Amino acid sequence: MPVKTKKEALDFVKRHGAVLESAKGAIPSLAQAIAGEPIRGSWWGHPKGNQIYMLLNDVSDSPDVVRCRLVDGKITLVHRRLWPALVKMASAFDAVRLSAVREEHTATGAHRMTTVKFPDWVSDDVHAAAKSISVGEAEKQLGPLMTRTVRKSEARR
Repeated sequence: MPVKTKKEALDFVKRHGAVLESAKGAIPSLAQAIAGEPIRGSWWGHPKGNQIYMLLNDVSDSPDVVRCRLVDGKITLVHRRLWPALVKMASAFDAVRLSAVREEHTATGAHRMTTVKFPDWVSDDVHAAAKSISVGEAEKQLGPLMTRTVRKSEARR
């Protein structure tokens, strides 16, 4: 069943905890969930391209979602429910991948990507929540994100 509304898109991200914005990869893609099918090529060319654009923007603007390059350097949408676990396990990730990525629209209509370094985007309440969970609980919450990170970092050694 395709994702059709902002609420459904936010619920999709919350349910999965972390999803790829539009890329193909080891975790679900929000763009494909909106399309209701695998997307060949760019999602811009998909018949639901406008809807995908609108819902991706809606989700990216949510205070409950951070955009970063967590999974394979691809734009990843991470729901607030995983933020304490990310903070707890931050040393297992490349800091650059935990930086928040924001897209700004300039006065000329151009798009500009900016980043907010980790942990500058993390609020005090999330830091406090991270202190209250164990490493084991954080690893469990992050699930496949931890598995992929550990494999990648072990491969670099």
